[in-house]
Amino acid sequence: MALRILHISTRLIQGGSQENTVLSCEGQAAMGHEVHLAYGPIYGPEGSYFDRANDYRGPNGERIGMHEVPHMVRQIAPVKDWRGMRELQRLIEDLRPDIVHTHSSKAGVIGRAAGWKVFRGRRDHRPAVVHTIHGPPFHRYLPGWKNRIYIASEKYAANRCHLIVSVADAMTRQFREAGIGREEQFVTVRSGMETEHFLNPIESETRDAMRDELGFSDDDFVIGTVARLAEHKGHDDILDGLGDELRKHPNWKLLWVGDGWWSERLLGRVAEMGLSDQVVTTGLVPQHRVGAMMRACDVLLHPSYREGLPRTVPQALLCGVPVVASDCDGTPEACIDPEVDEANSTGKLFKVGDTSGLRDAVVWMFEHPDERRAMGERGRAMCAQMFSTEAMVQGLEAVYARAIELAEGQ
Repeated sequence: MALRILHISTRLIQGGSQENTVLSCEGQAAMGHEVHLAYGPIYGPEGSYFDRANDYRGPNGERIGMHEVPHMVRQIAPVKDWRGMRELQRLIEDLRPDIVHTHSSKAGVIGRAAGWKVFRGRRDHRPAVVHTIHGPPFHRYLPGWKNRIYIASEKYAANRCHLIVSVADAMTRQFREAGIGREEQFVTVRSGMETEHFLNPIESETRDAMRDELGFSDDDFVIGTVARLAEHKGHDDILDGLGDELRKHPNWKLLWVGDGWWSERLLGRVAEMGLSDQVVTTGLVPQHRVGAMMRACDVLLHPSYREGLPRTVPQALLCGVPVVASDCDGTPEACIDPEVDEANSTGKLFKVGDTSGLRDAVVWMFEHPDERRAMGERGRAMCAQMFSTEAMVQGLEAVYARAIELAEGQ
């Protein structure tokens, strides 16, 4: 049965949750559903998915309806939040979708509030309301008062939707431990990605071609990081943990893929440490080129302080590149440490913020080339099955069917 689906995301910047949302929209439109995407104003150096979503054409000419919500902003802003909620409510009443599917924290709260008002207020149109958790808005690095606001907001919103999708099992655990939602509301649907261009590179984007393009020699040990140059992504920890090792090993190179508000400060630190010749930065790259950059690496280093399930981890593994990562949130579900399961290990984990653990894990990868290559191959096989877009879209189909049943029964 063809559905009318409205996805709601706070901003269409280049990020994991936004890519997940756009891929869901594309996959559902290709299946014959009528798909719409609502989003707040887009700004910042992170890049945008707007053009991709707006320019999408399905196999039979299907398009994604695009709707900017002027007052939906990321920061807490009570007046704008109320206006944004009213704008979304009017959009839902006009579109009359079968499914209202919210993403990210702000859109998740005001979008569910708007969808639920329509669900409860109109007998002639009762949309099912679904939310996806891409990462918890509350975490240990926020002031207590702000965490309390976020948790209270998520509790409020959980009572205003039928089902909650987690991109990793860790998301369900964290939300339930905070007293958010009911156990039966949660279902895990792993975040899908375009696996083909990670698994099967074109000739100009093979490992050798990319190392040549980026100026790396065969003898270089390349440690890649694909993330916004922003707070909580851990770039400072890379410099703190690996500074001495980089000076000791002139053939160790850092490849930083991405841009962000902290770019100038971080590159200033690199220069002060005398490491400018060993740090290669690309700035923003088109999404279809991310896999190419990863293939130039010997290891992906992801020291983030908070995530849902970071897409760069399975993406690197799809390229056959093993991972060193902080053990935050859903990361251990893709980066499997040998101490947990040696036979199926795909990388090395260290405690969040542990720069010594970060250094030790990277040194181990450098000293064990055969083992790290085996980790990459195991990860490639595992992630090809777990993280395909097709699997995600099919998983959402089942979620929507159940959500509609729940809505019809209320």
